[in-house]
Amino acid sequence: MDPSRVIWDFIRKDIMNRIIIGSNAAKRKLVTGGLSKPSKMPGYAYNLPTHACIVGTKLRAVPGSTCFDCYAHERGRYRFSNVKEALNRRLASINRPAWARTMAADINARKSRWFRWHDSGDIQSVKHLLKIFRVCRLTPDVAHWLPTREAGLLSKIPQDRVPANLTIRLSATKVDGPAPGSWPLTSTVVTTGRSCPAPDQGNACRECRACWDRNIKNIAYGKH
Repeated sequence: MDPSRVIWDFIRKDIMNRIIIGSNAAKRKLVTGGLSKPSKMPGYAYNLPTHACIVGTKLRAVPGSTCFDCYAHERGRYRFSNVKEALNRRLASINRPAWARTMAADINARKSRWFRWHDSGDIQSVKHLLKIFRVCRLTPDVAHWLPTREAGLLSKIPQDRVPANLTIRLSATKVDGPAPGSWPLTSTVVTTGRSCPAPDQGNACRECRACWDRNIKNIAYGKH
């Protein structure tokens, strides 16, 4: 292949990426699939379809598991065709080369200090997780929270590689079960003794930021 053609193709792709990344939200959405704004959260979020959950898909068939009555699987607004389309659009986007840079540009443009990963869905692979790490490093003024049940994927990542502004919480797999022991920050689902205040304040975080706080080892959510 002509070397000059290779160089030109590289320059063209780089220019197009810069145009999309630095452009408005509609153009960034073409790359990332778009962000969501959950009403209970203090900031924006990025969610994926529950059918793509690796561990969660298995747990949904297990009575007593924390995924058995999943609030995001064919329930509430997640049943609507436009929501399903958005979730699948985001799932398809995570393999795009410009995804991490464009996600970071979109998050920075929102001017919010708080971000949640996967109010539905979960991490898909180690590669996906490393891309999230890159997004966090490119958004140093934003606190990120990532809940996950993918203990196997986390086991492949040294804990000291997690960006300082990212709180990863490994979720328990059974209602009223113990917190996972393989990761320092966790969450559990309980029938009594919850620590999450949301049910007492209109199902919203309001001033609480415990999920993002690395000094809090476990968050106990009430069973939905």
